[in-house]
Amino acid sequence: MSTKKKTKCSRFSERDVLRLAEAAYSENPSFGVDPERTALLVIDMQDEFVKPHWTPFWVPDATRIARRVKRLVDFCRNKNIPVIFTVFARTHFFLDRPKTGAFMPNRYHGKIPDDPSYFRDGRVWHELSPLADEVVIRKPSYGAFYDTPLESILKNLERDTVVICGTLTNFCCGTTARQAFERGFKVIVGSDITATDDQELHEAELKTLRKGFAMILTSSQIVMKLGNRPVHVRRLASSSNHGVIAA
Repeated sequence: MSTKKKTKCSRFSERDVLRLAEAAYSENPSFGVDPERTALLVIDMQDEFVKPHWTPFWVPDATRIARRVKRLVDFCRNKNIPVIFTVFARTHFFLDRPKTGAFMPNRYHGKIPDDPSYFRDGRVWHELSPLADEVVIRKPSYGAFYDTPLESILKNLERDTVVICGTLTNFCCGTTARQAFERGFKVIVGSDITATDDQELHEAELKTLRKGFAMILTSSQIVMKLGNRPVHVRRLASSSNHGVIAA
């Protein structure tokens, strides 16, 4: 009897499980996308991350993707797909954020001067300026759902799908994608309209999201999806096709 149990529990070899995992990192989830039930989330495309040379938190690839993000924003506006922006800004005297954030190495404590103008106003990069009737959420941490009204806003808009673009891929975008997934939303992340400060980590984050949280598409594929044109995506090419920073 013990032999039978051992045999039954040993059906999958190490090679088998690693092969399954490898395939799952490369294959997109399969779900339908209805443009009338979709919203675009533009995550933290603000001056601190996008404006060249202004802060030590500048993400050069965020500057490079800005025009591509703008094209998707314009497309969604023309399709009456809600565009919602997020920014990281001073709210409630910084008392509304995780207390241990101050200990994290990405604050660069002792390595840069403390400039109170950083992350104070939360200005969206000028090329992507929100319209008067578009929501801008000032969030206190990485994820756009953490301690914000985003979930209520999406429900009131009767949206069940979110498309995520912006920066940083492996921080605010990835956290937002996970939070959206956990709240029952279908999630699409743009591979060439998200950016971070390390290309290898950008690719690794997209693979992780693809395996367990989100559909990963290029901006062109997203437009095809939202335009109700068929697109078949299984294995995706590298997303490292960012353009150059405009002068």
